[in-house]
Amino acid sequence: MAKAKEDKKKKKDKQSKNDDASGAATYSDGHPQDRVQYLEAKLILKPDRFTSVESFRDFGKLVQRTAKGLKVGYITDPKIGLRPDVREIIFGDTPDFRLYNNAFILRRRISYVDGFPVGDPEIVFKFRHPDEQKTAALDVRPNISGAYRIKFKAEVLPLKDQIGGFRILYSHNCVFGLSQLHEGADRLAMSTLAHVFPALSVLQTSEDERIGLVNEGIVEEVLLELGQLDFGKGFVAKCNVALWRTRGEHLPLVGEFAYQVRFNRKEEVSDKAKKLCEQFFITLQQDVKEWISLGTTKTGMVYRLKGNAPQSHE
Repeated sequence: MAKAKEDKKKKKDKQSKNDDASGAATYSDGHPQDRVQYLEAKLILKPDRFTSVESFRDFGKLVQRTAKGLKVGYITDPKIGLRPDVREIIFGDTPDFRLYNNAFILRRRISYVDGFPVGDPEIVFKFRHPDEQKTAALDVRPNISGAYRIKFKAEVLPLKDQIGGFRILYSHNCVFGLSQLHEGADRLAMSTLAHVFPALSVLQTSEDERIGLVNEGIVEEVLLELGQLDFGKGFVAKCNVALWRTRGEHLPLVGEFAYQVRFNRKEEVSDKAKKLCEQFFITLQQDVKEWISLGTTKTGMVYRLKGNAPQSHE
Protein backbone atom coordinates (compact mmCIF):
# COMPACT_ATOMS: atom_id res chain seq x y z
CA MET A 1 0.00 0.00 0.00
CA ALA A 2 2.81 2.39 0.99
CA LYS A 3 4.66 1.62 -2.25
CA ALA A 4 1.50 2.26 -4.29
CA LYS A 5 1.08 5.69 -2.64
CA GLU A 6 4.74 6.47 -3.27
CA ASP A 7 4.44 5.48 -6.95
CA LYS A 8 1.31 7.61 -7.28
CA LYS A 9 3.12 10.57 -5.70
CA LYS A 10 6.09 10.14 -8.05
CA LYS A 11 3.73 10.01 -11.04
CA LYS A 12 2.00 13.20 -9.86
CA ASP A 13 5.33 14.95 -9.28
CA LYS A 14 6.50 13.90 -12.73
CA GLN A 15 3.32 15.23 -14.29
CA SER A 16 3.81 18.56 -12.46
CA LYS A 17 7.35 18.79 -13.78
CA ASN A 18 6.09 18.12 -17.32
CA ASP A 19 3.51 20.86 -16.96
CA ASP A 20 6.15 23.29 -15.74
CA ALA A 21 8.54 22.26 -18.50
CA SER A 22 5.91 22.82 -21.16
CA GLY A 23 5.95 26.54 -20.42
CA ALA A 24 2.19 26.80 -20.90
CA ALA A 25 1.12 30.14 -19.42
CA THR A 26 -2.24 30.58 -17.71
CA TYR A 27 -4.49 33.36 -16.41
CA SER A 28 -5.14 33.85 -12.69
CA ASP A 29 -7.89 31.20 -12.65
CA GLY A 30 -5.69 28.60 -14.35
CA HIS A 31 -7.28 28.98 -17.78
CA PRO A 32 -4.66 28.61 -20.55
CA GLN A 33 -3.64 31.87 -22.17
CA ASP A 34 -5.19 32.47 -25.58
CA ARG A 35 -2.98 31.98 -28.61
CA VAL A 36 -2.96 33.68 -32.00
CA GLN A 37 -5.48 32.00 -34.30
CA TYR A 38 -6.11 34.74 -36.85
CA LEU A 39 -3.93 36.59 -39.30
CA GLU A 40 -5.47 39.82 -40.54
CA ALA A 41 -3.55 41.92 -43.06
CA LYS A 42 -4.63 45.52 -43.62
CA LEU A 43 -3.82 48.32 -46.02
CA ILE A 44 -5.08 51.74 -44.90
CA LEU A 45 -6.25 53.62 -47.98
CA LYS A 46 -6.88 57.26 -48.91
CA PRO A 47 -10.63 57.86 -48.52
CA ASP A 48 -11.02 60.32 -51.41
CA ARG A 49 -10.45 57.45 -53.85
CA PHE A 50 -13.80 55.93 -52.89
CA THR A 51 -16.59 57.94 -54.47
CA SER A 52 -18.95 55.13 -55.50
CA VAL A 53 -19.39 51.39 -55.21
CA GLU A 54 -17.68 51.06 -58.58
CA SER A 55 -14.46 52.42 -57.06
CA PHE A 56 -14.64 49.54 -54.56
CA ARG A 57 -14.84 47.10 -57.45
CA ASP A 58 -11.99 48.89 -59.24
CA PHE A 59 -9.77 48.27 -56.23
CA GLY A 60 -10.88 44.65 -56.23
CA LYS A 61 -9.62 44.33 -59.80
CA LEU A 62 -6.19 45.60 -58.71
CA VAL A 63 -6.12 42.99 -55.92
CA GLN A 64 -7.06 40.28 -58.40
CA ARG A 65 -4.33 41.40 -60.81
CA THR A 66 -1.65 41.24 -58.11
CA ALA A 67 -2.90 37.81 -57.02
CA LYS A 68 -2.75 36.52 -60.58
CA GLY A 69 0.82 37.78 -61.03
CA LEU A 70 1.96 35.88 -57.95
CA LYS A 71 -0.14 32.78 -58.70
CA VAL A 72 -2.29 33.32 -55.62
CA GLY A 73 -5.69 31.77 -56.10
CA TYR A 74 -8.56 34.25 -56.25
CA ILE A 75 -12.29 33.51 -56.09
CA THR A 76 -14.64 36.46 -56.58
CA ASP A 77 -17.38 36.81 -53.96
CA PRO A 78 -20.94 36.87 -55.43
CA LYS A 79 -21.65 39.88 -53.21
CA ILE A 80 -19.29 42.03 -55.29
CA GLY A 81 -22.14 42.73 -57.69
CA LEU A 82 -24.54 43.74 -54.91
CA ARG A 83 -24.86 46.81 -52.70
CA PRO A 84 -22.22 47.21 -49.99
CA ASP A 85 -22.96 46.38 -46.37
CA VAL A 86 -23.49 49.38 -44.08
CA ARG A 87 -22.61 49.41 -40.39
CA GLU A 88 -22.57 52.09 -37.70
CA ILE A 89 -19.60 52.18 -35.32
CA ILE A 90 -19.02 54.22 -32.17
CA PHE A 91 -16.09 54.24 -29.74
CA GLY A 92 -16.31 54.80 -26.01
CA ASP A 93 -13.59 56.26 -23.81
CA THR A 94 -12.90 58.65 -20.95
CA PRO A 95 -12.47 62.37 -21.78
CA ASP A 96 -8.68 61.96 -21.49
CA PHE A 97 -8.68 58.88 -23.77
CA ARG A 98 -7.43 56.68 -20.95
CA LEU A 99 -8.51 53.43 -22.61
CA TYR A 100 -6.85 54.15 -25.95
CA ASN A 101 -3.69 55.57 -24.38
CA ASN A 102 -3.31 52.28 -22.48
CA ALA A 103 -3.82 50.18 -25.64
CA PHE A 104 -7.51 49.34 -25.02
CA ILE A 105 -10.30 49.84 -27.55
CA LEU A 106 -14.03 49.68 -26.80
CA ARG A 107 -16.57 49.95 -29.59
CA ARG A 108 -20.14 49.12 -30.55
CA ARG A 109 -21.14 48.11 -34.07
CA ILE A 110 -24.65 47.89 -35.58
CA SER A 111 -25.47 46.48 -39.01
CA TYR A 112 -28.06 48.12 -41.26
CA VAL A 113 -30.17 46.61 -44.05
CA ASP A 114 -32.24 48.88 -46.28
CA GLY A 115 -31.73 51.73 -43.82
CA PHE A 116 -32.82 49.86 -40.68
CA PRO A 117 -30.71 48.31 -37.88
CA VAL A 118 -30.74 44.50 -37.78
CA GLY A 119 -29.49 41.94 -35.31
CA ASP A 120 -27.93 42.38 -31.90
CA PRO A 121 -25.54 45.35 -31.61
CA GLU A 122 -22.01 43.97 -31.28
CA ILE A 123 -19.67 45.00 -28.46
CA VAL A 124 -15.95 44.65 -29.13
CA PHE A 125 -13.37 45.05 -26.38
CA LYS A 126 -9.73 44.66 -27.36
CA PHE A 127 -6.19 45.11 -26.17
CA ARG A 128 -3.84 45.90 -29.07
CA HIS A 129 -0.08 46.04 -28.68
CA PRO A 130 3.10 45.19 -30.66
CA ASP A 131 4.30 42.79 -27.91
CA GLU A 132 2.72 39.34 -28.45
CA GLN A 133 3.44 38.03 -24.94
CA LYS A 134 2.07 41.15 -23.26
CA THR A 135 -1.05 40.99 -25.41
CA ALA A 136 -1.61 37.29 -24.68
CA ALA A 137 -1.15 37.83 -20.94
CA LEU A 138 -3.94 40.43 -20.80
CA ASP A 139 -7.13 38.51 -19.94
CA VAL A 140 -9.95 40.08 -22.02
CA ARG A 141 -12.66 37.63 -20.95
CA PRO A 142 -15.79 39.49 -19.81
CA ASN A 143 -17.57 39.01 -16.53
CA ILE A 144 -20.98 38.19 -18.06
CA SER A 145 -23.29 35.20 -17.90
CA GLY A 146 -24.02 35.31 -21.63
CA ALA A 147 -22.11 34.06 -24.66
CA TYR A 148 -18.97 35.71 -25.98
CA ARG A 149 -16.14 34.98 -28.44
CA ILE A 150 -12.41 35.50 -28.06
CA LYS A 151 -10.33 36.40 -31.11
CA PHE A 152 -6.56 36.73 -30.83
CA LYS A 153 -5.18 38.21 -34.04
CA ALA A 154 -1.84 39.08 -35.53
CA GLU A 155 -2.62 42.25 -37.48
CA VAL A 156 -0.20 42.97 -40.32
CA LEU A 157 0.18 46.60 -41.40
CA PRO A 158 2.61 48.43 -43.69
CA LEU A 159 5.55 50.24 -42.14
CA LYS A 160 4.63 53.66 -40.80
CA ASP A 161 6.88 55.64 -43.13
CA GLN A 162 7.43 53.66 -46.33
CA ILE A 163 5.89 51.26 -48.82
CA GLY A 164 7.16 47.70 -49.13
CA GLY A 165 7.50 46.32 -45.62
CA PHE A 166 5.29 45.33 -42.74
CA ARG A 167 4.84 45.55 -38.98
CA ILE A 168 2.66 43.51 -36.64
CA LEU A 169 0.21 44.52 -33.93
CA TYR A 170 -1.35 41.83 -31.76
CA SER A 171 -5.04 42.28 -31.08
CA HIS A 172 -6.69 40.34 -28.24
CA ASN A 173 -10.44 40.72 -28.77
CA CYS A 174 -13.61 39.87 -26.90
CA VAL A 175 -16.88 40.05 -28.88
CA PHE A 176 -20.48 39.67 -27.69
CA GLY A 177 -23.98 40.93 -28.37
CA LEU A 178 -25.27 43.89 -26.38
CA SER A 179 -28.19 41.76 -25.20
CA GLN A 180 -25.72 39.65 -23.18
CA LEU A 181 -25.25 42.55 -20.74
CA HIS A 182 -27.53 42.98 -17.73
CA GLU A 183 -30.41 45.30 -18.69
CA GLY A 184 -30.29 47.40 -15.52
CA ALA A 185 -26.60 48.22 -15.73
CA ASP A 186 -25.40 51.76 -16.39
CA ARG A 187 -23.41 50.93 -19.48
CA LEU A 188 -21.52 54.24 -19.55
CA ALA A 189 -20.26 54.06 -15.96
CA MET A 190 -16.60 53.11 -15.53
CA SER A 191 -17.63 51.05 -12.51
CA THR A 192 -19.86 48.95 -14.80
CA LEU A 193 -17.11 48.60 -17.39
CA ALA A 194 -14.57 47.62 -14.73
CA HIS A 195 -16.99 44.93 -13.55
CA VAL A 196 -17.70 43.61 -17.06
CA PHE A 197 -14.07 43.93 -18.18
CA PRO A 198 -11.88 43.34 -15.10
CA ALA A 199 -8.79 44.35 -17.11
CA LEU A 200 -10.07 47.96 -17.00
CA SER A 201 -10.29 48.13 -13.21
CA VAL A 202 -6.76 49.56 -12.96
CA LEU A 203 -7.87 52.57 -15.06
CA GLN A 204 -10.83 53.59 -12.90
CA THR A 205 -10.10 56.70 -10.83
CA SER A 206 -13.47 57.35 -9.15
CA GLU A 207 -16.83 55.67 -8.51
CA ASP A 208 -18.84 58.24 -10.50
CA GLU A 209 -16.55 58.28 -13.54
CA ARG A 210 -18.22 57.75 -16.93
CA ILE A 211 -17.19 57.25 -20.53
CA GLY A 212 -18.55 59.04 -23.57
CA LEU A 213 -18.53 59.03 -27.35
CA VAL A 214 -15.00 59.54 -28.66
CA ASN A 215 -14.78 62.98 -30.29
CA GLU A 216 -18.60 62.94 -30.63
CA GLY A 217 -18.02 60.88 -33.75
CA ILE A 218 -20.37 58.30 -35.22
CA VAL A 219 -18.75 56.30 -38.00
CA GLU A 220 -20.62 54.90 -40.99
CA GLU A 221 -18.78 51.94 -42.49
CA VAL A 222 -19.49 51.00 -46.10
CA LEU A 223 -18.01 47.55 -46.83
CA LEU A 224 -17.91 45.36 -49.92
CA GLU A 225 -16.83 41.72 -49.89
CA LEU A 226 -14.34 41.11 -52.71
CA GLY A 227 -13.53 37.40 -52.60
CA GLN A 228 -11.08 34.80 -51.29
CA LEU A 229 -7.31 34.63 -51.59
CA ASP A 230 -5.89 31.10 -51.67
CA PHE A 231 -2.23 30.92 -50.61
CA GLY A 232 -2.18 27.12 -50.71
CA LYS A 233 -2.11 24.34 -48.13
CA GLY A 234 -5.55 25.37 -46.83
CA PHE A 235 -4.42 28.94 -46.07
CA VAL A 236 -7.44 30.79 -47.52
CA ALA A 237 -8.38 34.35 -46.59
CA LYS A 238 -11.58 36.30 -47.17
CA CYS A 239 -10.90 39.85 -48.36
CA ASN A 240 -12.93 43.05 -48.46
CA VAL A 241 -12.61 46.79 -48.93
CA ALA A 242 -14.28 49.42 -46.78
CA LEU A 243 -14.74 53.17 -46.35
CA TRP A 244 -15.21 54.88 -42.99
CA ARG A 245 -16.95 58.27 -42.97
CA THR A 246 -18.69 60.40 -40.37
CA ARG A 247 -22.44 59.96 -40.11
CA GLY A 248 -24.29 63.17 -40.87
CA GLU A 249 -21.51 65.17 -42.58
CA HIS A 250 -20.38 62.12 -44.59
CA LEU A 251 -16.81 63.32 -44.13
CA PRO A 252 -14.53 60.58 -45.53
CA LEU A 253 -12.10 59.41 -42.86
CA VAL A 254 -10.21 56.41 -44.15
CA GLY A 255 -10.43 53.41 -46.47
CA GLU A 256 -9.16 49.91 -45.83
CA PHE A 257 -8.42 46.73 -47.71
CA ALA A 258 -8.22 43.70 -45.43
CA TYR A 259 -7.95 39.93 -45.64
CA GLN A 260 -8.19 37.47 -42.78
CA VAL A 261 -7.48 33.77 -42.31
CA ARG A 262 -8.11 31.53 -39.31
CA PHE A 263 -5.94 28.58 -38.18
CA ASN A 264 -5.72 26.34 -35.12
CA ARG A 265 -2.03 26.93 -34.42
CA LYS A 266 0.28 29.29 -36.26
CA GLU A 267 3.01 26.62 -36.12
CA GLU A 268 0.83 24.43 -38.37
CA VAL A 269 0.76 26.98 -41.23
CA SER A 270 3.12 25.89 -43.98
CA ASP A 271 6.22 28.00 -44.62
CA LYS A 272 5.37 28.16 -48.33
CA ALA A 273 1.90 29.59 -47.66
CA LYS A 274 3.28 32.11 -45.15
CA LYS A 275 5.95 33.25 -47.58
CA LEU A 276 3.43 33.69 -50.41
CA CYS A 277 1.09 35.61 -48.11
CA GLU A 278 3.93 37.94 -47.11
CA GLN A 279 5.01 38.38 -50.75
CA PHE A 280 1.44 39.23 -51.77
CA PHE A 281 1.13 41.86 -49.01
CA ILE A 282 4.36 43.59 -50.00
CA THR A 283 3.73 43.39 -53.76
CA LEU A 284 0.18 44.72 -53.40
CA GLN A 285 1.52 47.75 -51.53
CA GLN A 286 3.77 48.53 -54.47
CA ASP A 287 1.01 47.94 -57.01
CA VAL A 288 -1.49 50.25 -55.28
CA LYS A 289 0.92 52.74 -53.67
CA GLU A 290 -1.11 55.73 -54.94
CA TRP A 291 -4.04 54.50 -52.84
CA ILE A 292 -2.17 53.90 -49.57
CA SER A 293 -2.20 56.15 -46.49
CA LEU A 294 0.74 55.36 -44.18
CA GLY A 295 1.11 55.72 -40.43
CA THR A 296 -2.46 55.37 -39.19
CA THR A 297 -5.28 52.94 -38.41
CA LYS A 298 -9.06 53.30 -38.68
CA THR A 299 -9.39 53.69 -34.93
CA GLY A 300 -6.54 56.20 -34.88
CA MET A 301 -8.41 58.37 -37.40
CA VAL A 302 -11.48 58.52 -35.15
CA TYR A 303 -9.37 59.54 -32.16
CA ARG A 304 -7.81 62.29 -34.27
CA LEU A 305 -11.09 63.75 -35.54
CA LYS A 306 -10.56 66.98 -33.60
CA GLY A 307 -6.83 67.15 -34.15
CA ASN A 308 -5.93 66.00 -30.65
CA ALA A 309 -3.74 62.95 -31.24
CA PRO A 310 -3.36 60.94 -28.04
CA GLN A 311 -0.43 58.65 -27.30
CA SER A 312 -1.20 55.17 -28.57
CA HIS A 313 0.44 51.80 -29.05
CA GLU A 314 -0.49 51.60 -32.74
